[in-house]
Amino acid sequence: MKSFNLFILFLVALFLYNTTSLSQDVNNLKLKDYRPVSIYKIPRTEIKKAKYPAIDMHSHDYAQSDSMVDNWVKIMDETGIEKTIILSYTTGQKFDSTIAKYARYKSRFEVWCGFDYTGFDNPGWQKHAVEELERCFKNGAKGVGELGDKGLGEYYSRPVPAYGLHIDDPRMKPLLEKCAELRMPVNVHVAEDEWMYLKADSTNDGLMNAAKWHVDLTKKGILDHDQLIATLETAVKNNPKTTFIACHLANCWANLSTLGKLFDKYPNLYADIAARFSEIAPVPRHVHQFMEKYRNRLVYGTDMGIEKKMYTTTFRILETADEHFYEQWLFDYHWPLYGLSLSDETLKKLYRDNAKKIMKH
Repeated sequence: MKSFNLFILFLVALFLYNTTSLSQDVNNLKLKDYRPVSIYKIPRTEIKKAKYPAIDMHSHDYAQSDSMVDNWVKIMDETGIEKTIILSYTTGQKFDSTIAKYARYKSRFEVWCGFDYTGFDNPGWQKHAVEELERCFKNGAKGVGELGDKGLGEYYSRPVPAYGLHIDDPRMKPLLEKCAELRMPVNVHVAEDEWMYLKADSTNDGLMNAAKWHVDLTKKGILDHDQLIATLETAVKNNPKTTFIACHLANCWANLSTLGKLFDKYPNLYADIAARFSEIAPVPRHVHQFMEKYRNRLVYGTDMGIEKKMYTTTFRILETADEHFYEQWLFDYHWPLYGLSLSDETLKKLYRDNAKKIMKH
């Protein structure tokens, strides 16, 4: 009997030890290491190719060699990407070298240039900037972008940033007017997602990315999210002959009505959905309604590299009604995704038709 009681005590102790150990493991689990696997036994759609030919309106110079360009084209063929727009940011020799890299596949790639802001704080700098824009155009540039302003001014274009110069600055007008004259669309990045401006704490829904891309509003002269959206609106309004593409849904995906109001007022404004798939997929019904309503103003883009699975994941989100799935290898969030189940008419416009309209050079 004594031996039996000791055995029971041993089992109880072992159970308590394992329970305590498990509790400690859970309590010490970091959000960055959280990798849930869906337990739902529900339909899962495998998408290998876009339902309709697609034009990727937002990519970058990812290929580091001719062989990588060749492989990229192969992946494009396999996934249904008809053409890719390389937003190079660049001017001068760097732009020329980028054009040369993709020249073997002129029908599959377009390379867009940046603005040369050299001496932007000196009077008359626009003359050389316009001349360089015209030179890039003659050398193959089909558009401009990605211009970028996260609060302190234009800084994406090379060779120099232009801190203090925003897209609506009167000094930008000669460049934007020249873009209209040359029929060069302008891809514009303004602001960041709204939670990048919030405190990166336990209440922040997008904590991992919010911490990584946090915007410090204490910096002198920095504009906040709404102020940057206002600079975009002013530029679009004051340059009605210039076609603008607000990338990443103008970083307004958390409040799409803001972008919708801009669409309603300005026919020269479009938006790409690049690198915001994981942000729109958690609210599929709301986003479905928005994208169906504004199907004439949205274009497909990726901005996430050149992996085959990257492309097919975006197609799954756009085309299917799949529920509760995770793609954390691509998106740095902990939440499940849902398919938007867009209509065929919207998919055709999103994938290709709107891009063709914009790209009438």
